[in-house]
Amino acid sequence: MITADLIEQMPKAELHVHIEGTLEPELCFDLAKRNNIEIDYSSVEELRAAYQFENLQEFLDIYYQGCNVLIEEQDFYDLTWAYLEKAHQQNVRHTEIFFDPQSHTTRGIPFERVVDSIIHAMADAETKFGLTSGLIFCILRHMSIESALETVDEAINYRDHLIGIGLDSSEKGYPPRLYKEVFDRAREAGFKAVAHAGEEGPPDYVWEALDILKIDRLDHGNRCLEDDVLVARLAQEKMALTVCPLSNLSLGLVKDIAAHPLREMLFKDLKATLNSDDPAYFGGHVNANYIAVWEALNLNENHLYQLARNSFEAAFLEDQQKAAYIAELDTFAQENGWK
Repeated sequence: MITADLIEQMPKAELHVHIEGTLEPELCFDLAKRNNIEIDYSSVEELRAAYQFENLQEFLDIYYQGCNVLIEEQDFYDLTWAYLEKAHQQNVRHTEIFFDPQSHTTRGIPFERVVDSIIHAMADAETKFGLTSGLIFCILRHMSIESALETVDEAINYRDHLIGIGLDSSEKGYPPRLYKEVFDRAREAGFKAVAHAGEEGPPDYVWEALDILKIDRLDHGNRCLEDDVLVARLAQEKMALTVCPLSNLSLGLVKDIAAHPLREMLFKDLKATLNSDDPAYFGGHVNANYIAVWEALNLNENHLYQLARNSFEAAFLEDQQKAAYIAELDTFAQENGWK
């Protein structure tokens, strides 16, 4: 039997969450006051009410405004700690966090200030909660290639603390092929590669992410379903997709959660995982995404188990650590009659 409580208790990993997108309105106001920064909203309620978007660009406009309140090391630490504490409460055992260095370095915030404070919070969460994590730096599509290459060079100095490179921001008009040199340099330095593709962009963007950027994991990927050959390849290669249902709903990419393609992805043997993307803006953390699709798509125990197992298998972890998390998941499933 499935209940919302059981879904919340299920061990899981989260592989697609932007730390800047976890900035809740309350913390945004606290940081603005701490740093004497004026924001465009007079109250928490007014800011939260503004979290209604027609498309990806409308979201990004307010997302980047929120970044402006992040100035000092303590700000980035507090932001990261708030997310990790929430993740622990949601029985997330491992998380791989995105951050957008260029959103900060272009404001004069040193790269090292951002990274040092985030990894400090991550280390504290592992000590206190046993929650493991990794950090992925993302390249902003709408900024110059020169800026992207500079960001890779700065990231290389933190090779021991960063696990991968990602590609995010506005997808339309910025095909993955534009970032070949950037990803080549990052992969040569030993970084794993992921990229947002097939969220708003066409299936061709997914092909480019696979063949030109040589990604290890696909972020979003919903529109791959428009191309049967692409779907077959993703399934054969066991390429993981980090799917974000409530994000898709908030941005109008699906009109109703009952129309979400996740069930079709599972039916076609795609290695889908569930994630929150930008939970402060999109209506909930990872458990809210699990519960929403369980209810709307009539998912059964096997679907939920597979989604959680996929999240561990797709993580950039050593095999021994993956096996330990999957064993915990198996124990949970057996104790609750799911297996």
